[in-house]
Amino acid sequence: MDLRTVATVFLSVFLSELGDKTQLATLLFASQEGFNKVGVFIASASALVLTSFIAVLVGDQVSRFVPLHTVKIVAGIGFITIGLWVFISART
Repeated sequence: MDLRTVATVFLSVFLSELGDKTQLATLLFASQEGFNKVGVFIASASALVLTSFIAVLVGDQVSRFVPLHTVKIVAGIGFITIGLWVFISART
């Protein structure tokens, strides 16, 4: 296991998760009276681990059929589209 790769992935995911909808949803659940805070953490962390696992499996399969260059372009277009959608939604 290459520690540089692990650090890069960790930092990328950590920074992209800060303030996203998942974190805000977790914050809202944790702020509700009667919700067990440890339970909220375990459920939220488990969901993130499971979705990450699925992403790794799908990414491995996609890489067998689609060139990395194409995946990066599609991902970039997707992020730009989502960013524009959020920007336009915030203005209305």
